[in-house]
Amino acid sequence: MNRRQFVGTAGMGMIEFAIFGRTRPTYAEHVERPNIMLIIGDDMTWRDCEPYGNAEVKTPNMARLAQQGMCFDAMFTTTAMCAPSRQQLYTGMFPVRNGAYPNHSKVYDGVKSLPHYLKALGYRVGLIGKRHFGPPESFPFEVVGGKRGGADDTASTAGFVNRDRRQPYCLIVASNQPHTPWNKGEPGDYDADQLTVPPYLVDCPRTRQGLTRYYAEITYLDQQLGACMKIVDESGRRDNTIVMFISEQGMQMPFGGKWTCYDTGLKTAFIVRWPDKVAPGTRTKAMMQYVDVVPTLLEAAGADPEAINTGRADVHDAKGFDGRSFLKVLLAQSSTHRDYVYGVQTTRGIINGSACYPIRSVRSARYKYIRNLNHQAVFYNMVSTHPADLLHTWMEIGKSNSAVAARAHFYQHRPAEELYDLQKDPYELRNLAEDPDYARVKSQLKEELTLWMQQQGDQGVTTELKAIERQGPNRKWTPYDPNK
Repeated sequence: MNRRQFVGTAGMGMIEFAIFGRTRPTYAEHVERPNIMLIIGDDMTWRDCEPYGNAEVKTPNMARLAQQGMCFDAMFTTTAMCAPSRQQLYTGMFPVRNGAYPNHSKVYDGVKSLPHYLKALGYRVGLIGKRHFGPPESFPFEVVGGKRGGADDTASTAGFVNRDRRQPYCLIVASNQPHTPWNKGEPGDYDADQLTVPPYLVDCPRTRQGLTRYYAEITYLDQQLGACMKIVDESGRRDNTIVMFISEQGMQMPFGGKWTCYDTGLKTAFIVRWPDKVAPGTRTKAMMQYVDVVPTLLEAAGADPEAINTGRADVHDAKGFDGRSFLKVLLAQSSTHRDYVYGVQTTRGIINGSACYPIRSVRSARYKYIRNLNHQAVFYNMVSTHPADLLHTWMEIGKSNSAVAARAHFYQHRPAEELYDLQKDPYELRNLAEDPDYARVKSQLKEELTLWMQQQGDQGVTTELKAIERQGPNRKWTPYDPNK
């Protein structure tokens, strides 16, 4: 071994020790580490594809992936906004703790992410498409296809996958679909008059036309997924490659999910194929969150996720992940994972956002509790602040329809607390927070949410008011003012 090789080996050993608390785990040395391809949608409500019950949306590749792998029926992001969702997914830490809780935000200096951990295990780790994270030191992905490379760049995707067969790879393919402006795909493939409008939306011609464009983009995303699956299938390493598809978070319509803590926003489609490891055509109801994905991939690659130093301590000075590996669920060795999943919405700092409208939530398998910490304010965002927005169409309809008026009003004017029985009311249309029959359930969930916020260092309104600090020194933002 020459001096350069010695220094390089020693340097890798130091990196591994800093991350794992010791050198590379023995298990990773003798187990064939799986390749990983993770395809991420963008603002896609979890229900809107064939594997999750919407047969009207043409998604044959999502359906094929589900037939070949496992569908997760209770996977959740913690925040229904792009930057916080992706950064919790990559770091294994919840948004307030890692620092990326507003949109267009960044994690705290020193926070580590998936590339740090997998590179220490000998992986190539690349990303093609949408980023929405920072600072760069915390996310040292190899950028595939140049700075403007996207999920349509199949040549770059194939090049990365097939570049070096001796080294395992992890590739994130981050699409921009079906994020607005909904200008991809073929809306003409969908007949607006024949669509079934979900009950959390107001059924009107503008809603239906919006769905045709949104569904067309989901079909476009499905084609991107199909191209990625083909690249893996033709790589000669299909059987040792984990393929994951994530829908990200809810779409950009009122109550469509984005910027809320309703299930339309926080619950996500999540499908995993891993031949000979994950049984095809299976489903799991085990509850889990995005923060659980990195620990799972690390365990699959042979590491001990409980030995990881994430670079950021919680209030108890614990530096491990907020997430836990669900590898046993994948391998059908367990049918449960979490008792509760959590939600955070920071409205301060988003485009056309309210000055202060923090929302927090906790969900069990059956019940959802939401706390609107500054409910006296009006809830503003991009779907509610322009006369041409869909919400204003609903308001016009509401002038002659009291039920529509109430629905449109509720979007911007919430009570202090919301409670939903998701077994009886999966679309969260009936608030039970003041129902005495559910007082005990509400009390239990309130206590659980308070304990989680304390562990995260989340001070509610105080944390909300510091949101702009997490967006960087060059971020210029003013709250939406309806009088201007």
